[in-house]
Amino acid sequence: MKQVISTEKKPIKLWLEGLEPDVLQQASNLANLPFTFRHVALMPDAHTGYGMPIGGVLATKGAVIPNAVGMDIGCGMCAVKTNLTDLSTSTMKKIMMGIRQRIPLGFDWHKEKQDESLMPQRDKLPTIVEQQYKKALLQIGTLGGGNHFIEIQRGTDNHIWIMIHSGSRNIGKQVADHYNKVAKRLNARWHSQVPSSWDLAFLPIETNEAHDYLDEMNYCIDFALANRKLMMEFIMEIFHETINQPVHFFPMINIAHNYATWEHHFGENVLIHRKGATRAQENETGIIPGSQGSRSYIVQGLGNKESFHSCSHGAGRKMGRRQAQRQLDLQEEIKQLNKQGIIHAVRNPSDLDEAPGAYKDIHTVMNNQKDLVKIIEELHPLAVVKG
Repeated sequence: MKQVISTEKKPIKLWLEGLEPDVLQQASNLANLPFTFRHVALMPDAHTGYGMPIGGVLATKGAVIPNAVGMDIGCGMCAVKTNLTDLSTSTMKKIMMGIRQRIPLGFDWHKEKQDESLMPQRDKLPTIVEQQYKKALLQIGTLGGGNHFIEIQRGTDNHIWIMIHSGSRNIGKQVADHYNKVAKRLNARWHSQVPSSWDLAFLPIETNEAHDYLDEMNYCIDFALANRKLMMEFIMEIFHETINQPVHFFPMINIAHNYATWEHHFGENVLIHRKGATRAQENETGIIPGSQGSRSYIVQGLGNKESFHSCSHGAGRKMGRRQAQRQLDLQEEIKQLNKQGIIHAVRNPSDLDEAPGAYKDIHTVMNNQKDLVKIIEELHPLAVVKG
């Protein structure tokens, strides 16, 4: 931990230095909520979000906040180690071409509905999920846009790894939008003391609306995992089709970083909101990605109680998307990626929002959370597909 801010109703504990004013304001808002428990924790990748900082961890008693989970419910990482210790550049290019042909990227969906057995199974679907279910059958096994990616990597163990970052696609956004609007409407009716300008509308946990939100949120978490699993299956098939030798895949590691869940901390059962933060219980395996020009990490949690058993979910942005497109030098970003021999996704000025220069230094981020996780594997990017 780098710093504790004690000027608000609850302390703010930071695992980073040089906090931006907007992030500090959002963290202060969280610390002054009437139902915040114990303290607010900011991970070393923290940056401005909608209502709550991305890289924030909030424990509450008696309330759930849709915006403290975020729009991409269940967004997370998965990684698979292979038995391969070498891939030629030409083979990687074939694999990446196969991925682009097999997995829809950005706003694209499958042209045909996927098998319903791939979807999370429930006796009765929640309301918003049911409304979006048919569309979700076209979206499962798709990457999405923004900072979502598929990456081929080489570990310090010399093995080739596959990593995916993706979430719940449009179904998660629809659930998040709906229940944030419900919370805002109810908070206005109750004349809530939480200012609407904070964008932290809440649902009292005993209400039907809160129960409904948690039910739909959990379905979206399951859908996001099913989405990553299907993409990983597609990629495994592409490896088998492309490589003229037996390929073995180790068990998949999966973690989410946008969700709320009941946990026991400091002697109490509380609702932990992780928005762009990863659970890091003692000995729990996790994934912390860098940018497409820096290393990613397989980590083991240390169970630090002050972070509510959490760690960063990545490097974290140091520039907004438009700022990066305005300020970064396209040729310099390409040069640095080419210098490392990475088959990358930076081609045009519009790609600069996901260039390495838009992100914080992952080495600093990892150094700032030595009390949260220990590194068990470093992964260097070889080839990247961006959403």
